[in-house]
Amino acid sequence: MHVGPVEQHSGALLHNHYLPSAHRAARLPINCVCRRSILADKAHAIVRSRSRETPLHQKCSMRAGRQQAKASSENVTSVDEEVGLDQALLGEPQESSNGSGGPPTPPVDKVMTALLFLFPAIGGLLFGYDIGATSGALVSLKSAVTSGTSWYELSSFQSGFVVSSSLLGALAGSAAAFVVGDKLGRKRELMLGAVLYGTSAALMAFAPNLELLLLGRTLYGLGIGFTMHAAPAYIAEAAPANVRGLLISLKECFVVIGILLGYLTSYLFIDDVGGWRAMYGLAAGPALVVLAGMAWLPDSPRWLLLNGDGDAKAEAALMRARGKYGGDLGMVRAEVAAMARSVREAQQEPEVGFFGLFRGRFLKPLLIGSSLMLFQQITGQPSVLYYAAEIFEKAGFGAGKDATGVSVLLGLFKLLMTGVAVLSVDSVGRRPLLLGGVGAMVGALLALGGSQLLLSGGTATWTSVIALLMYVSFGPISWLIVGEIFPLAVRGPASALATITNFGSNFLVSLVLPSVQEAFGPGGTYLAFAGIGVVALATIFAIVPETKGKTLEEIEALFDGKSD
Repeated sequence: MHVGPVEQHSGALLHNHYLPSAHRAARLPINCVCRRSILADKAHAIVRSRSRETPLHQKCSMRAGRQQAKASSENVTSVDEEVGLDQALLGEPQESSNGSGGPPTPPVDKVMTALLFLFPAIGGLLFGYDIGATSGALVSLKSAVTSGTSWYELSSFQSGFVVSSSLLGALAGSAAAFVVGDKLGRKRELMLGAVLYGTSAALMAFAPNLELLLLGRTLYGLGIGFTMHAAPAYIAEAAPANVRGLLISLKECFVVIGILLGYLTSYLFIDDVGGWRAMYGLAAGPALVVLAGMAWLPDSPRWLLLNGDGDAKAEAALMRARGKYGGDLGMVRAEVAAMARSVREAQQEPEVGFFGLFRGRFLKPLLIGSSLMLFQQITGQPSVLYYAAEIFEKAGFGAGKDATGVSVLLGLFKLLMTGVAVLSVDSVGRRPLLLGGVGAMVGALLALGGSQLLLSGGTATWTSVIALLMYVSFGPISWLIVGEIFPLAVRGPASALATITNFGSNFLVSLVLPSVQEAFGPGGTYLAFAGIGVVALATIFAIVPETKGKTLEEIEALFDGKSD
């Protein structure tokens, strides 16, 4: 299978998470938390077993690999696309990938690799689906005509809790996964997430009262937490190295596609009595697909080694993961040996605890990462996606089909703009895109607030639509920077803290947004978000460095005071 340089496929999309490789060419999305791939470990294995001189950029990957296997046990997954190192280890006499005598690429079983990707990625799709489906479900649930319940008159706080209870569950699930994830393993963690998805979808579909609906929403959020913790790790650890970055990027694309599918489902069922039940209940089908698929797929070979199950089980799992090329026992054993060696060496590395984040050179990266995650949420954009149909309804579109139909347009535009951002991140740079994106968001919020306060009729309606379409640009680049800004020694706990900040602040904003709008009106709320956006813009300008073209080691040196 021909796989070109990483830059050629770094345009895949993201919902919220990015992480580059040790070589820095792979600057690709990852949702929640991020980790070095096994290929950096292979690089270290090569330098230990071979005395030949190695190019400088590969030495950087080797140094990173020694430290990062420990972070692997904390489920911080990253992308590594050093095809040449992979090929040197495996000894595959394949054709050059670049047609000019460059490093060859190992063979890939397309069908098996697609399955290794597909089932975890559907778990991410169900996260996005919940965002889109909730937008329409809230309108349906609160309507005297379509609710089909006697408890449709929800207060602003109750509406906020219907939305945010899944985020509360995701916050709890992320924290629980960080503690027990390595004991369960990536495969069982994804299966647990699928069980939670399916059970909660059924509970929401048949909920006889608000309390059980909220319980279902919270359980669904637990599934989000476990799934978004395990899916990037499973794909990174089980997929072939030379397509790993592409697959992780596509997994994040599935989250955005899920948002769009949720909006489409809302549009289809919005006029049906009890349509909100169908919007939520349909998630049970894909959840069963994930459960069955993950039950069939092998365990992550790397996790088996980390869990002490031995080389034999890891080799058996890797043989299955490689599909029709798994019969090359020499290749499989070489790859497993490299993994095992890196695990043993990582166990000898000194551990940096959670409180080490707040010391010395780790403090500024923590401030940058946490600030980006916080501003991403408190400027309101992720929360607005949950309330899109209600917002369009208040902007002047008719209830039901009209408002949810425009939400579909919003989902399509979000998918498009996310792709544009990721396609241009390596050529334009992170800092210009981030500053430009936040600046555009502030402009959109000012237009939204002004249209609500000063305009009326069709002019106000379409001004709101155009402004909301602009209001989608902060997330992708901020997660990319978070993925690469943390030094290797603290990447595990730092990424966990970023995830907790993300879900925690999203929960709070989603919970209070209806009450804030009730108190200050939509116009005042948007103007308040715009003010926060100005603070975010100033903060980014002051503290966020440009990391385009830098290795992870060079980024780390920025905070050591060693860079030029």
